[in-house]
Amino acid sequence: MVAAVALIAIPAVVRAQAPSVALLPAMIGQNGDLAIPATDDGLPGEGPIRRYDWFKNLWLQKRTGWAKEVQQDQQAVVFLGDSITQGWGPRLASSFPGMKVANRGISGDTTRGMLIRLTDDVLSLNPSAVVILAGTNDLEERATPETIAGNLKRIIAELKRHRESMPIILCQVFPSSAKKSRPADKIRQVNQLYAEVVKGDPQITVLDTWTLFANAEGDAQLEQFPDLLHPNDAGYKMWAASLQPIFATLGFTETEPDSFTPDPGFTSLFNGKDLTGWGFREKKTLAAQANFDGKVSSDDGRYVAKNGRLIVTTPPEGRRIQQLWTTSEFARDFTLKLQFRATPNADSGVFIRKPQLQCRDYLLAGPYKELKSYRPQQWNDLVVVVKGGVAHCTCNGEVLEAELKVPATGPIGLEGDRGQMEYRHLQIKLAP
Repeated sequence: MVAAVALIAIPAVVRAQAPSVALLPAMIGQNGDLAIPATDDGLPGEGPIRRYDWFKNLWLQKRTGWAKEVQQDQQAVVFLGDSITQGWGPRLASSFPGMKVANRGISGDTTRGMLIRLTDDVLSLNPSAVVILAGTNDLEERATPETIAGNLKRIIAELKRHRESMPIILCQVFPSSAKKSRPADKIRQVNQLYAEVVKGDPQITVLDTWTLFANAEGDAQLEQFPDLLHPNDAGYKMWAASLQPIFATLGFTETEPDSFTPDPGFTSLFNGKDLTGWGFREKKTLAAQANFDGKVSSDDGRYVAKNGRLIVTTPPEGRRIQQLWTTSEFARDFTLKLQFRATPNADSGVFIRKPQLQCRDYLLAGPYKELKSYRPQQWNDLVVVVKGGVAHCTCNGEVLEAELKVPATGPIGLEGDRGQMEYRHLQIKLAP
């Protein structure tokens, strides 16, 4: 009965790819080191290792195939996971054009299974980066959140031991449903423990893929997860879009310099190459504190200039408020234009002389959740028109604030809080 239930959760296309049970003994004889060990004795980690016949077949079939691709997949960005990762299939490469990727997802796998196969399936590729999505199947097998987080900690340790500078992107466990033995409260616990495992580690970027997909009750939405577990095309497109800004910041995509030219009458506030014209100020008085002219990043690395983008990087602490300001101040009326892009649930802000205009992943983070034209994880246009001490602010033409009161003079600022924010095409036009 257990095996039959497990089969229901696995897409038919996945089962069709697995070798038949009749072939399993012969394959184990040829590839014993790639097969699932018969017992848990001496294996690293804790918690469940699946040994259903269909899973043993799939595990061996996938790993045997990958063993033949080690050389061709050297230095790829490796995606480590279960059926959600495996199900991306050939679409993974097309989702990130120009980036070398390797899919190392096995349907039904647990965090302990991923730990066991980490050396052969991932580290042997000398990956440029690793994207991890893991833990949902552990919950179905009734592993505790603490056990799951413990295995993730071991996986992270092995990845760091392999190469300390290798970027790691940790995706939060996607929402599912209690109907799938994956209740929202347990997934929240796992994600919280994951955050604690990697807190303060600048090598690791945590991506909020739980908030991205969860409904008001914390479960998966049928629009992206028809079976409440596996994404459809719409779900994979959202996942890809959420990863794209991170890959751009890491230098895997969007590697060409931006050729932006200010609109007629406008002056650029950001040269696209470094942080000239920007610096830190005292929070209370806004007195100048640091100047980053000629530097590609702030002293703490939170703000980075890269290929035309002014990036507010994801804080390793999870949340950290930091503000960057123009070294110039603006006393005349003006029109400010810029574009911004946010990772899921990212929180930032644009300061108009001093007051803050919330600039976030609006539909998830608010406060303007009813916007019709906002483009999640894509570039959005922000326009601020200041006249007589009042700012009129729009996003893609929709009004955010009609009468935001601002001081008579002051600088322009950008804030980072949680997640990653990017700004580009910052330009200002001063009134006569």
